[in-house]
Amino acid sequence: MKTVYLDNNATTQVAPEVLEAMLPYFHDLYGNPSSMHSFGGQVAKKLREAREQAAALIGASPDEIIFTSCGTESDNAAIRSALATYPERRHIVTSRVEHPAVRSLCANLASQGYRVTELPVDKNGMLDMEQYVASLTPDTAVVSLMWANNETGVIFPVEKAAALARERGILFHTDAVQSTGKIPIDMSKNAIDMLAISGHKLHAPKGIGFLYVRKGTRFSPFLIGGHQEKGRRGGTENTPSIIGLGKACELAARHLETENTTVRGLRDKLETELLARIPRSRVNGDPKGRLPNTTNISFEHVEGEGILLLMNEYGICASSGSACTSGSLQPSHVLRAMGVPFTMAHGSIRFSLSIYNTEEEIDFVIGKLPPVIERLRSMSPYWTSVTQSCATT
Repeated sequence: MKTVYLDNNATTQVAPEVLEAMLPYFHDLYGNPSSMHSFGGQVAKKLREAREQAAALIGASPDEIIFTSCGTESDNAAIRSALATYPERRHIVTSRVEHPAVRSLCANLASQGYRVTELPVDKNGMLDMEQYVASLTPDTAVVSLMWANNETGVIFPVEKAAALARERGILFHTDAVQSTGKIPIDMSKNAIDMLAISGHKLHAPKGIGFLYVRKGTRFSPFLIGGHQEKGRRGGTENTPSIIGLGKACELAARHLETENTTVRGLRDKLETELLARIPRSRVNGDPKGRLPNTTNISFEHVEGEGILLLMNEYGICASSGSACTSGSLQPSHVLRAMGVPFTMAHGSIRFSLSIYNTEEEIDFVIGKLPPVIERLRSMSPYWTSVTQSCATT
């Protein structure tokens, strides 16, 4: 059975070119890049090249890139650094729809006495900028707002928000894990101080990421050890993965136009056809301000995990907007923050595409999903009562 993988916001396949670039550094070229000998020196040269590739993707300078283990570490390092460098400030501004890498950290910091403001979003998942400005105070150490939401793809105006924070002397961090490689990013043209990236969301391996720290920004290391990363992140470098991430960044820059044309077109076709064929369905998120690869669709009076289980029988991979699969009876915190009706929120599915998806795969999903929803609704007493009510009015 062929796998149709539409869960690329969860993780992506490692690009063949990335794997090829990594392989020599697992066995043949295994030297430590910090060594004085030439055997390690050739590895150090490749790390410098990877740093340049990573910087080029986001319009940064290579010395502004700190390699980390993942997006979560990058987020933690940025926020904790801001608090360490401004110890007199005890306030953090974030949003109600952040990834757990930020949201859970902020909850932990709140338990330690920090004051956390979680900004609400509207029904389209967008921020109220007036409310954002009002939340900034002289006690605010850092603002942390995601560039694009991992569940809905909604893009926040982080460049405008960063400029407003800078005017008030406040550090600004963004989790750009989902947006990098999907929309243009140029750090030379904005006021963002720190930006987090995870490699496995852009066809690099898991366990590698980087943190951008703008030149001149005060930074306190999260991991303290050796002199690696110019003393900003201790620990022997994960050289194969760093080299793979560098190659993935180079490929992402090359494929940016494809993401915003071909991938967007496939996403739009999937979305349009499913809405037309399945009654009482809706897209969650701003109609225009979304990532080109992401759609989050709710199907009323069905459970998301039921949809996923039946799609899995056809080899279709996606994610549920419902947290029920993790044992919670509550739907996604993102959809709750957007005010999505309960009967819709529980039946939400996120489809996230990549450059490796084809129109044939999209047509396959369009053909298989409507009967799946119909089957599940036929077993739902709620749906039966709804259809009977509609028939009598």
